[in-house]
Amino acid sequence: MREFSTPAELITYRKEMTKSVGFVPTMGALHEGHISLIKQSVAENDKTIVSIFVNPTQFLEGEDLDSYPNKIAADLKICALAGVDAVFLPNIQAMYEKDELTITAPKIKGFILEGYNRPGHFDGVLQVVLKLLNITSPTRAYFGKKDAQQLFMIQNMVKHLFLDVQIIPCEIVRESDGLALSSRNVYLSEKERLRALKLSKALKLATKMVMTQQFKCSDITLAMQEVLEDTKIEYVEIVDREFNHIEEVEIKNTIILVATFVGTTRLIDNIWI
Repeated sequence: MREFSTPAELITYRKEMTKSVGFVPTMGALHEGHISLIKQSVAENDKTIVSIFVNPTQFLEGEDLDSYPNKIAADLKICALAGVDAVFLPNIQAMYEKDELTITAPKIKGFILEGYNRPGHFDGVLQVVLKLLNITSPTRAYFGKKDAQQLFMIQNMVKHLFLDVQIIPCEIVRESDGLALSSRNVYLSEKERLRALKLSKALKLATKMVMTQQFKCSDITLAMQEVLEDTKIEYVEIVDREFNHIEEVEIKNTIILVATFVGTTRLIDNIWI
Protein backbone atom coordinates (compact mmCIF):
# COMPACT_ATOMS: atom_id res chain seq x y z
CA MET A 1 0.00 0.00 0.00
CA ARG A 2 1.38 3.40 -1.01
CA GLU A 3 1.09 6.56 1.10
CA PHE A 4 1.06 10.08 -0.34
CA SER A 5 1.05 13.45 1.39
CA THR A 6 0.91 15.92 -1.51
CA PRO A 7 -1.55 16.29 -4.39
CA ALA A 8 1.27 16.30 -6.96
CA GLU A 9 2.57 12.91 -5.79
CA LEU A 10 -0.87 11.33 -5.91
CA ILE A 11 -1.72 12.86 -9.30
CA THR A 12 1.49 11.37 -10.74
CA TYR A 13 0.65 7.98 -9.22
CA ARG A 14 -2.91 8.15 -10.56
CA LYS A 15 -1.68 8.84 -14.11
CA GLU A 16 0.12 5.51 -14.04
CA MET A 17 -3.21 3.69 -13.63
CA THR A 18 -5.11 2.68 -16.74
CA LYS A 19 -7.86 0.64 -15.11
CA SER A 20 -10.83 1.55 -12.90
CA VAL A 21 -10.18 3.44 -9.67
CA GLY A 22 -12.45 3.66 -6.65
CA PHE A 23 -12.12 6.48 -4.14
CA VAL A 24 -13.29 6.65 -0.52
CA PRO A 25 -12.87 10.07 1.15
CA THR A 26 -12.72 9.98 4.97
CA MET A 27 -11.73 12.11 7.94
CA GLY A 28 -10.10 9.14 9.62
CA ALA A 29 -11.06 7.36 12.86
CA LEU A 30 -12.19 4.55 10.57
CA HIS A 31 -14.96 2.21 11.71
CA GLU A 32 -17.04 -0.57 10.16
CA GLY A 33 -19.05 1.99 8.21
CA HIS A 34 -15.92 3.23 6.45
CA ILE A 35 -14.70 -0.33 5.99
CA SER A 36 -17.94 -1.24 4.19
CA LEU A 37 -17.33 1.59 1.70
CA ILE A 38 -13.72 0.52 1.22
CA LYS A 39 -14.67 -3.13 0.69
CA GLN A 40 -17.27 -2.15 -1.89
CA SER A 41 -14.71 -0.05 -3.73
CA VAL A 42 -12.14 -2.86 -3.67
CA ALA A 43 -14.74 -5.29 -5.03
CA GLU A 44 -15.91 -2.98 -7.82
CA ASN A 45 -12.62 -1.44 -9.01
CA ASP A 46 -9.12 -2.49 -10.02
CA LYS A 47 -7.53 0.01 -7.60
CA THR A 48 -8.80 1.82 -4.50
CA ILE A 49 -7.61 5.12 -3.04
CA VAL A 50 -8.62 6.30 0.45
CA SER A 51 -8.08 9.83 1.71
CA ILE A 52 -7.72 10.72 5.39
CA PHE A 53 -8.07 14.45 5.94
CA VAL A 54 -9.92 16.33 8.67
CA ASN A 55 -11.15 19.21 6.54
CA PRO A 56 -11.22 22.49 8.50
CA THR A 57 -13.48 24.39 6.09
CA GLN A 58 -16.53 22.25 6.91
CA PHE A 59 -16.32 22.84 10.67
CA LEU A 60 -18.07 25.85 12.18
CA GLU A 61 -16.72 27.91 15.06
CA GLY A 62 -17.21 26.00 18.31
CA GLU A 63 -17.43 22.58 16.63
CA ASP A 64 -15.09 19.69 17.34
CA LEU A 65 -12.31 20.32 14.80
CA ASP A 66 -9.53 20.31 17.42
CA SER A 67 -10.85 17.26 19.25
CA TYR A 68 -11.92 15.18 16.24
CA PRO A 69 -10.66 11.60 16.77
CA ASN A 70 -7.19 10.97 15.35
CA LYS A 71 -6.13 7.34 14.87
CA ILE A 72 -3.76 7.43 11.91
CA ALA A 73 -1.74 4.31 12.78
CA ALA A 74 -4.90 2.24 13.24
CA ASP A 75 -6.47 3.75 10.12
CA LEU A 76 -3.49 2.79 7.97
CA LYS A 77 -3.58 -0.77 9.29
CA ILE A 78 -7.30 -1.00 8.51
CA CYS A 79 -6.71 0.26 4.97
CA ALA A 80 -3.90 -2.22 4.37
CA LEU A 81 -5.97 -5.15 5.64
CA ALA A 82 -8.95 -4.06 3.49
CA GLY A 83 -6.89 -4.12 0.30
CA VAL A 84 -6.46 -0.39 -0.30
CA ASP A 85 -3.80 0.47 -2.88
CA ALA A 86 -3.04 4.06 -1.87
CA VAL A 87 -3.81 6.38 1.04
CA PHE A 88 -3.76 10.16 0.69
CA LEU A 89 -2.69 11.92 3.91
CA PRO A 90 -2.38 15.64 3.14
CA ASN A 91 -2.00 18.46 5.64
CA ILE A 92 -3.94 21.72 5.48
CA GLN A 93 -1.14 23.56 3.68
CA ALA A 94 -1.12 20.95 0.91
CA MET A 95 -4.85 21.35 0.32
CA TYR A 96 -5.47 25.10 0.70
CA GLU A 97 -3.95 28.37 -0.45
CA LYS A 98 -3.85 31.58 1.60
CA ASP A 99 -6.13 33.36 -0.87
CA GLU A 100 -8.39 30.40 -1.54
CA LEU A 101 -10.99 30.05 -4.26
CA THR A 102 -14.28 29.14 -2.61
CA ILE A 103 -17.44 27.27 -3.55
CA THR A 104 -20.92 28.16 -2.34
CA ALA A 105 -23.62 25.57 -1.76
CA PRO A 106 -26.97 26.02 -3.53
CA LYS A 107 -28.87 28.96 -2.04
CA ILE A 108 -31.99 26.96 -1.19
CA LYS A 109 -31.23 23.29 -0.61
CA GLY A 110 -27.77 24.06 0.72
CA PHE A 111 -29.30 26.06 3.59
CA ILE A 112 -32.01 23.73 4.88
CA LEU A 113 -31.63 21.07 7.59
CA GLU A 114 -27.86 20.57 8.01
CA GLY A 115 -27.26 23.76 6.05
CA TYR A 116 -29.63 25.76 8.26
CA ASN A 117 -28.12 24.53 11.51
CA ARG A 118 -24.54 24.66 10.20
CA PRO A 119 -24.38 27.59 7.74
CA GLY A 120 -21.28 27.34 5.57
CA HIS A 121 -20.82 23.64 6.31
CA PHE A 122 -21.71 22.50 2.80
CA ASP A 123 -19.51 25.18 1.24
CA GLY A 124 -16.56 23.49 2.92
CA VAL A 125 -17.73 19.97 2.10
CA LEU A 126 -18.15 20.72 -1.61
CA GLN A 127 -14.86 22.60 -1.73
CA VAL A 128 -12.80 19.72 -0.34
CA VAL A 129 -14.67 16.98 -2.23
CA LEU A 130 -14.14 18.80 -5.53
CA LYS A 131 -10.43 19.08 -4.76
CA LEU A 132 -10.19 15.40 -3.81
CA LEU A 133 -12.06 14.27 -6.92
CA ASN A 134 -9.75 16.34 -9.10
CA ILE A 135 -6.66 14.93 -7.38
CA THR A 136 -7.76 11.27 -7.53
CA SER A 137 -9.73 11.30 -10.82
CA PRO A 138 -11.69 8.22 -9.73
CA THR A 139 -13.99 6.08 -11.82
CA ARG A 140 -16.30 5.78 -8.82
CA ALA A 141 -16.45 7.56 -5.45
CA TYR A 142 -18.18 6.08 -2.42
CA PHE A 143 -20.27 8.01 0.11
CA GLY A 144 -22.50 6.78 2.95
CA LYS A 145 -26.23 7.41 3.07
CA LYS A 146 -26.00 8.46 6.73
CA ASP A 147 -24.93 11.92 5.54
CA ALA A 148 -27.91 11.99 3.20
CA GLN A 149 -27.97 15.71 2.48
CA GLN A 150 -24.21 15.74 1.92
CA LEU A 151 -24.60 12.87 -0.55
CA PHE A 152 -27.33 14.82 -2.37
CA MET A 153 -25.12 17.93 -2.53
CA ILE A 154 -22.18 15.98 -3.93
CA GLN A 155 -24.32 14.20 -6.51
CA ASN A 156 -25.62 17.56 -7.70
CA MET A 157 -22.16 19.13 -7.78
CA VAL A 158 -20.98 16.28 -10.01
CA LYS A 159 -24.01 16.81 -12.25
CA HIS A 160 -23.84 20.62 -12.39
CA LEU A 161 -20.06 20.77 -12.96
CA PHE A 162 -20.05 17.86 -15.45
CA LEU A 163 -17.52 15.83 -13.46
CA ASP A 164 -16.55 12.48 -14.94
CA VAL A 165 -17.13 10.29 -11.89
CA GLN A 166 -19.87 7.97 -10.70
CA ILE A 167 -21.07 8.66 -7.14
CA ILE A 168 -21.98 5.43 -5.36
CA PRO A 169 -24.37 5.75 -2.36
CA CYS A 170 -23.66 3.13 0.32
CA GLU A 171 -26.01 1.80 2.98
CA ILE A 172 -25.83 2.88 6.64
CA VAL A 173 -23.95 0.44 8.87
CA ARG A 174 -25.27 0.01 12.41
CA GLU A 175 -24.20 -1.54 15.68
CA SER A 176 -26.13 -4.64 16.75
CA ASP A 177 -28.32 -2.42 18.96
CA GLY A 178 -29.25 -0.17 16.02
CA LEU A 179 -26.96 2.81 16.64
CA ALA A 180 -25.63 4.18 13.36
CA LEU A 181 -21.85 4.02 13.25
CA SER A 182 -20.11 7.37 13.55
CA SER A 183 -16.61 8.49 14.52
CA ARG A 184 -18.31 10.80 17.04
CA ASN A 185 -19.87 7.89 18.94
CA VAL A 186 -16.66 7.72 21.01
CA TYR A 187 -17.71 11.00 22.67
CA LEU A 188 -20.77 9.32 24.25
CA SER A 189 -20.72 8.20 27.87
CA GLU A 190 -22.29 4.83 28.71
CA LYS A 191 -25.56 6.49 29.72
CA GLU A 192 -25.55 8.81 26.70
CA ARG A 193 -25.04 5.89 24.38
CA LEU A 194 -28.23 4.30 25.69
CA ARG A 195 -30.06 7.57 25.09
CA ALA A 196 -28.58 7.75 21.58
CA LEU A 197 -30.46 4.56 20.71
CA LYS A 198 -33.61 6.69 20.64
CA LEU A 199 -32.61 7.93 17.18
CA SER A 200 -32.89 4.48 15.64
CA LYS A 201 -35.93 3.75 17.81
CA ALA A 202 -37.68 6.83 16.43
CA LEU A 203 -36.81 5.82 12.87
CA LYS A 204 -38.08 2.29 13.47
CA LEU A 205 -41.36 3.77 14.71
CA ALA A 206 -41.58 5.86 11.55
CA THR A 207 -41.00 2.76 9.43
CA LYS A 208 -43.72 0.87 11.32
CA MET A 209 -46.17 3.74 10.77
CA VAL A 210 -45.46 3.77 7.04
CA MET A 211 -45.87 -0.02 6.88
CA THR A 212 -49.32 0.38 8.45
CA GLN A 213 -50.32 2.93 5.79
CA GLN A 214 -49.80 6.01 7.99
CA PHE A 215 -48.30 8.36 5.40
CA LYS A 216 -49.03 11.81 6.86
CA CYS A 217 -45.65 13.41 7.57
CA SER A 218 -46.83 15.59 10.44
CA ASP A 219 -48.15 12.53 12.31
CA ILE A 220 -44.89 10.65 11.81
CA THR A 221 -42.64 13.52 12.90
CA LEU A 222 -44.79 14.15 15.99
CA ALA A 223 -44.52 10.49 17.02
CA MET A 224 -40.75 10.58 16.48
CA GLN A 225 -40.38 13.74 18.56
CA GLU A 226 -42.12 12.02 21.46
CA VAL A 227 -39.57 9.19 21.33
CA LEU A 228 -36.74 11.75 21.24
CA GLU A 229 -38.14 13.98 24.00
CA ASP A 230 -35.15 13.72 26.36
CA THR A 231 -32.63 14.64 23.66
CA LYS A 232 -32.02 18.12 22.26
CA ILE A 233 -33.74 17.87 18.88
CA GLU A 234 -32.39 20.01 16.04
CA TYR A 235 -34.75 18.65 13.43
CA VAL A 236 -37.00 15.76 12.55
CA GLU A 237 -37.88 16.12 8.90
CA ILE A 238 -39.38 14.16 6.03
CA VAL A 239 -38.43 15.07 2.46
CA ASP A 240 -38.38 13.49 -0.96
CA ARG A 241 -35.06 12.34 -2.37
CA GLU A 242 -34.54 15.72 -4.02
CA PHE A 243 -34.89 17.28 -0.55
CA ASN A 244 -38.23 18.93 -1.29
CA HIS A 245 -40.79 19.30 1.51
CA ILE A 246 -43.63 16.77 1.27
CA GLU A 247 -46.90 16.36 3.15
CA GLU A 248 -47.17 12.59 2.75
CA VAL A 249 -44.60 9.81 2.48
CA GLU A 250 -43.93 8.72 -1.10
CA ILE A 251 -42.79 5.11 -1.22
CA LYS A 252 -39.33 4.75 -2.85
CA ASN A 253 -38.93 8.55 -2.91
CA THR A 254 -38.69 9.59 0.75
CA ILE A 255 -35.99 10.20 3.35
CA ILE A 256 -36.83 10.57 7.04
CA LEU A 257 -34.06 12.47 8.86
CA VAL A 258 -33.24 13.30 12.44
CA ALA A 259 -30.52 15.38 14.12
CA THR A 260 -30.20 15.66 17.90
CA PHE A 261 -27.70 16.38 20.62
CA VAL A 262 -27.17 13.64 23.19
CA GLY A 263 -25.22 15.42 25.88
CA THR A 264 -22.75 17.53 23.93
CA THR A 265 -22.53 15.08 21.01
CA ARG A 266 -24.43 15.89 17.83
CA LEU A 267 -25.81 12.81 16.08
CA ILE A 268 -27.65 12.37 12.79
CA ASP A 269 -29.49 9.40 11.33
CA ASN A 270 -32.04 8.64 8.63
CA ILE A 271 -33.96 6.01 6.75
CA TRP A 272 -34.79 5.85 3.06
CA ILE A 273 -38.37 4.78 2.39
